[in-house]
Amino acid sequence: MSEWTPTTCMRCAVGCGHLQQGYTNNYGLDTVRGDASHPVNRGLACQRGINETADPNGEWLTRPLIREDGNLIPTSWETAIGTVVSRIEDALAETRDGVAVLGSGQQTNEAAYALGKLARGGFGTRYYDANTTLCMASAVTAYYQAFGSDAPPPTYEDIPDAETHVIWGANPAVAHPVMYRWIADSASDDDSELIVVDPVESETVDDADLHAQIEPGTDLAFARAVLARIVADDAVDREFVAEATTGFEATVDSLPAVEEAAETAGVSVETVERVADAMTDSTLVYWGMGVNQSVQGTATSRALIDLCLATGNLRPGSGPFSLTGQANSMGTRVCSSKGTWPGQREFTDPEQRQFIADAWNIPRDRLPDDPGPGPVGIVDAVADGPPEVCWTVATNPVAGMPDASHVKSALEDTFLVAQDAFRTETVELADVVLPAATWGESEGTVTNMERRISRVRAATETSPKIKQDLDIIVAIGAAIDEELFPQSTVSPESVFGELRGLTAGTPADLSGISYDRLEAGRAVRWPAPSPEEEGGYRYADADGWSFPTPSGRARFSTGAHDGLAEPTDDDYPLTLTTGRQADAYNTGVRSRGDGSAGSDAPPMARIHPETTLEYIEAFDRGKTVVSSRRGSATIAVNPDDGVPKGMVWLPIHHPAVNVLTLPVVDPESDEPNLKQCAVDVRAPQPSNPLVHEGQPTADGEPAPTDD
Repeated sequence: MSEWTPTTCMRCAVGCGHLQQGYTNNYGLDTVRGDASHPVNRGLACQRGINETADPNGEWLTRPLIREDGNLIPTSWETAIGTVVSRIEDALAETRDGVAVLGSGQQTNEAAYALGKLARGGFGTRYYDANTTLCMASAVTAYYQAFGSDAPPPTYEDIPDAETHVIWGANPAVAHPVMYRWIADSASDDDSELIVVDPVESETVDDADLHAQIEPGTDLAFARAVLARIVADDAVDREFVAEATTGFEATVDSLPAVEEAAETAGVSVETVERVADAMTDSTLVYWGMGVNQSVQGTATSRALIDLCLATGNLRPGSGPFSLTGQANSMGTRVCSSKGTWPGQREFTDPEQRQFIADAWNIPRDRLPDDPGPGPVGIVDAVADGPPEVCWTVATNPVAGMPDASHVKSALEDTFLVAQDAFRTETVELADVVLPAATWGESEGTVTNMERRISRVRAATETSPKIKQDLDIIVAIGAAIDEELFPQSTVSPESVFGELRGLTAGTPADLSGISYDRLEAGRAVRWPAPSPEEEGGYRYADADGWSFPTPSGRARFSTGAHDGLAEPTDDDYPLTLTTGRQADAYNTGVRSRGDGSAGSDAPPMARIHPETTLEYIEAFDRGKTVVSSRRGSATIAVNPDDGVPKGMVWLPIHHPAVNVLTLPVVDPESDEPNLKQCAVDVRAPQPSNPLVHEGQPTADGEPAPTDD
């Protein structure tokens, strides 16, 4: 075996340090374990992160592929890159928006920066985004609106000091096991408690002192009910509100009656009172996709921040802490020019645009005027024009985006370039496939959810036909614009040096972080404006509070519950919701075991036993067909009284599930409403050539017609 090589786990955004060993005489990783010297996890590691790093079940891509006569066949890198460059240049000759690019929270900071530099500065396209918008955009927008900057104020160091832990619309016991251990340990203290707000029972609920089981999609109503009770009980931290915030009176004036909001949320007033009382202690509020993936995701995230502001929970040991799913979602936001320029420079600010144009040595008018419509809008643009080429990097939109049949149709009709490490549903549609290195094979850095940057390092060589993401992007960039990319190959360290120089003096200052510093200390939290500094708790210090807003204060909000994006009716009387599954990584690209995402088995639904009895005629040998207004999927059924009556729970990352989901987006964040839509269950039909909404069901059985 090779020597131990330190790296960072890429499964989720906790950012655990790993040690890995490659095989001596072969490609691949032999052994992976936690790194006791890493400041994030101190040797802890979850088994899924270990297993999926060392031995993923996905089908590896081993050489470039090109489509000929309808089939993907092996080709050379020269042919693959040449074909991609030729088609991109043809599309750009028509319009700067002729190319759409979809990046990922699975890229390194360096690859994300290079991809954004090429998309924005080389192509000039507004049709560029990343799959991080599908999971984090609402929380990000809320942070900007409330604080003037992205990222949670707390750090992991605050978890042991919190007395109350409120987990809202998330299941970190499955999604973030190492972080959840810290939360559970703290909540088990005699003077602490764990409260979970979620429509369904989960592994996290199993440990909770209180489960507030709200109606699906009523998170904002419940949050406002809790704040209304805090105000009514005169439990507001008036000193903090007066010193550090603005807009509180308008928020109070907008609050609903506690009883009315509790009824909307489907909970008792006593539950509201219990949560309100707990929030008067030192409280960390964590939230995830159950909040973000909604047409009111930004407003609900703001409401959770408001709860912290009203109770003075914006100091060490407390605060709003959004939970991030992908390993480098934070880095993609800071580095990739998708929503802000590097370092959180405001995208539409003329001075910031000029700064970036000068740094990249391009005319300012080449840079787009706005960050674009988000991934859902990009797919719509691919379907209708102007993009003629779509390039996906380390993402699987055919499985991961809502209304997946529409996504598949749009990508089938464009020239699709798919860059990934494994065969995915998106790869199967591609005209050119660019095989990329994966975990344990790549060099660079990533940024975890508490703002810590750390190295990812290769412990094994790759086969000659595989390249790292950064190398592929730079090779294409150099062929498109040799002034923007003067070299066809670059080192990750040199790219990081360019990136950190662009962030100097910004809210997300990386300029004091170097590869040497990361080598010595394993991880550094931004902002780090000098080699001796690193960030801690944000906005609070010994002198009080200061926020990068025009007033220097944090801002309250006035959002109000506005119903579901797609309520049930007589035709679609059940509510679908989605959640993470323990054995499936994202869209199943690394976890393809029996019954998990990406396997041949249908997704497993959780449905209340009384609901299965009510619709018993729709079930056949444990299977049924779930239909929405967009498509149908055959599912297996697990009767489960942890799910409310009238609900169907499905794993979000099974490729069949997003045929059903709703592509409506939050108007402030462009994040889609993946969490609730109206569905029906119907009996599976005998095999025949019929299709529903242009697509067969998940296992090849057609959905019934609506006749």
